[in-house]
This record gives sequence, C-alpha cells and structure tokens, in this order.
Amino acid sequence: MDKLLRGVRHFRENVFNHRRNEYLRVAKSQSPLALFITCSDSRVDPELLTSSGPGDIFVLRNAGNLIPPYSRASNGEAATIEYAIAGLGVPHVVVCGHVGCGAMRALLEPNLLTDLPMTESWLSHAHSTRAIAERCCADDAAFDERWQSLVEINVVSQLEHLGTHPTVAAGLASGSIELHGWIFDFHQGQVSGYDSIAGRFIPLNGESPTQYRPRWRMPMQQSTQVERREAV
Repeated sequence: MDKLLRGVRHFRENVFNHRRNEYLRVAKSQSPLALFITCSDSRVDPELLTSSGPGDIFVLRNAGNLIPPYSRASNGEAATIEYAIAGLGVPHVVVCGHVGCGAMRALLEPNLLTDLPMTESWLSHAHSTRAIAERCCADDAAFDERWQSLVEINVVSQLEHLGTHPTVAAGLASGSIELHGWIFDFHQGQVSGYDSIAGRFIPLNGESPTQYRPRWRMPMQQSTQVERREAV
C-alpha cells in the first residue's frame, strides 16, 4: 500500500499539475475514441499500451476479456457496452487479449479452478473458445502452442459475442462502429490485430489498422444494394 500511496502523491505533484488543463477539459464531458475491452491481468495497461490520456478510451476489464452473449439478464459488461456505444457514441470497439493469459490456461487445466467456483462459472463464456480449439488444434501440439491458440481464438470468439448486443449490431449495420481484435505480447512489446481477410493476427505498426466484422453480419448499405439488384 505504501507504494500506491507514494504513487498518488507523485501523480498529484508531478502529473496532474503539468496536465491540469487537460483534466479540467475532460472533467466537463467525455468523448472517448474507443471502448477498450481487455483482461484484468495486472501486466496489461490499456492507457500505457495505447499512449492514451484522460478521456481517450473507455475501458472494460474482466478475467479473460470475455463478453457474455447478449441476454435480458442484467450484467456489468452489457451495461458498459451499451453506455459506451449508445450513450457516448464511441466509433471503435477493441477486444484485446494477451499472451500468457491465466484464464485461457485454466481452460486447458481445469484443475486450476478447483477452489475458484466463481471463476469457473465466469469462464463458461469461453466455452466456444475451448470447443473451437479442441476442433482446430493439432492433438500433438505443445502446451504453449495450444495456449497461444486459445488466446487468439478467444479474441475472435468474444468479438462474435459482442455482435449479439443490440447496440453493436445496430452500429455495425449503420456503419457507425468498427470492431477490432488485438493481442498484446508483453515479452516483445508487440500488439497484433486480427485481419479478417487473411484470417490471422498481424503485427500493428501504427499504420496498418485491422477491422473485424462478425461473419453473420452484413452492412446495411450492402444489403440494400443486393435487394435493389434483385428487384431489378
């Protein structure tokens, strides 16, 4: 706790005073550039990773960067997604996983969850991740290889879940939002983005944005064009 308290003092004396105007500006209202959904892992720092300042990103964190498919049951993830998109009008949503994710390891080694019943229940939202991995990963693949595959598959699976939320579906149909799947490798300091066309993650260099569209979702403009051609 002493380290945290010293950090608060450092922030007040050395950070806030130099960025006072910036904080005063965002204190009036917020207009974040993106909803950033990532893991609660203490080694992942969304603001540091994206060089973001106050008001730049709206962050949602949980174990495994999971997004429960939409349902009428209330949950914090659904409320945060709805507010970010419908309330704040964010144009981008990023789902960011990371190498060495403990939640993904637990899918491979369920015994790790023996004394963690709530965590085990939460990871039910990654059942599709595990099912895809069991079908696609080679039986003789090394443990670390299967672990990394789970991390990648999970990001794409959670993007699919994200598309079931009404505000996201409406945003995709109107073209007002874009979805992005990222993975952070803190060994290399590298972020990779999912390329829907290539079907794989590619390194991001600041000039190569990637976008993900749920496989079952068709843009409204394209759908309208198809209907017009059929009518003719």
